[in-house]
Amino acid sequence: MFGLTPQQIEDIGAPLSMAVLMIYMVFIILNLAKESKAGKFGTFILLFVLSFGMIGFIAKSIIVKILGIE
Repeated sequence: MFGLTPQQIEDIGAPLSMAVLMIYMVFIILNLAKESKAGKFGTFILLFVLSFGMIGFIAKSIIVKILGIE
């Protein structure tokens, strides 16, 4: 496919699909805050708490790149 090996497609596709999924999850959280009329502080708390797993995933990826593990 376009001269790429399956490994190259996976190396590009996996992080890209995770990024798209994370962005979609942020929109879901914002919609939840809007429908529950959470206000500015409530929206911040929802984004912070519900996005904590995504923040951890991103931090893990950065730490792995810095330390050169893989």
